[in-house]
Amino acid sequence: MKRLRCPKCDELIIFDETRYEPGRVLIFECPQCLKQFRIRMPEEKKKRILGADEPVVYGKLIVLENDFQVKTEIPLFEGNNVIGRHVKGTNANAAFKTLDPSIDNTHCVVNVRIKKGDNQASFYVSDAPSNTGTFVLGELLADKEKRPIFDGDIINIGAATMILEVNA
Repeated sequence: MKRLRCPKCDELIIFDETRYEPGRVLIFECPQCLKQFRIRMPEEKKKRILGADEPVVYGKLIVLENDFQVKTEIPLFEGNNVIGRHVKGTNANAAFKTLDPSIDNTHCVVNVRIKKGDNQASFYVSDAPSNTGTFVLGELLADKEKRPIFDGDIINIGAATMILEVNA
């Protein structure tokens, strides 16, 4: 999956680039601001094995912003997924757009670990640290605490509720 941002409003757009041949020009329309823009699929330099260099998505966070009536999905990859408010220059690699000032630019971290052998993913959440804290199932995480989370668990940051959905 390829991730790009709208040149006008910086909205995240995700699409499957393997469905298009190299050199093809694609036209996108931003779902947020309706701006149309083009990209050209890069030419292949060498034969590529499909899926070999694609990052695997092990789950996602479904973000429901209670006060602002917005729903966002954040894909979770192996390693640290830094969750926070999207602003230019943020260090969060899994940032989402929000108007909520109580969500920090780097609010919490969801770590995805893959068990060798059976390729099973385990998920852990910790506070980044943030100014308003990270809550898992209604409990505030302590400083430097890494808590395991499971499919369907609820994480609260600011006015946003995040639900972990693990890929089967």
